[in-house]
Amino acid sequence: MRAILLLALAPALLFSQVADKANERYRTSEGREGMLTTLSAPDRATRLKGEAIVKALTLKPGSTVADLGTGAGAMLPLLSAAVGAQGKVLAEDIFPDFLAQAKSRNATLSNVTYLLGTEKDPKLPAGSADVALAVDSYHHYDYPADMLAGIRRSLKPGGRFVIVDYYRREGAMAPNGNALEHIRLDLDDVIKEVTANGFKHVETIDHVTGKQYIAIFTPVR
Repeated sequence: MRAILLLALAPALLFSQVADKANERYRTSEGREGMLTTLSAPDRATRLKGEAIVKALTLKPGSTVADLGTGAGAMLPLLSAAVGAQGKVLAEDIFPDFLAQAKSRNATLSNVTYLLGTEKDPKLPAGSADVALAVDSYHHYDYPADMLAGIRRSLKPGGRFVIVDYYRREGAMAPNGNALEHIRLDLDDVIKEVTANGFKHVETIDHVTGKQYIAIFTPVR
């Protein structure tokens, strides 16, 4: 009976673990420590073209932006400055060691709150964010439907969900990675997945030609 039950559950479990290759190095503290070396690089925000990302967000002083999968917090200084002293930045990650690093590196930012999410729920307060931003993190979602439901709940009326990620194409992650192995979905399928889970696609910006895009969505109420 146990074997039959496990066999019946196997397809569902296999389907839910959709980012297996991308998440391989995050499963151990040693692997995450190695990733933090990359995520903590002084030039990471520059390499992400962080200023161009913030410009695309059209943040206003006093607004609230969530940085989903903040890692070592490379984007936090730019987001903090964009929303100003009266605004809020919600820095979310599912790993306490990443959040600790982000908090340590950005200790002078008084408008940032750090939140521990899970692989199924970012744990953002309902109706709290004007913008939810996922930079180089959407392809890590093992449970995209669950995550998208949590993101949708977190957005204020008129809020936006913004994905910055790699195309799933040959050479998109060159010279240090294989996008065909690492990235779950190419842009068209990302749009299909997000819109199937309660969002409307508003705009796509070619962030780094042939490598990365910015996709902007609003929740359907």
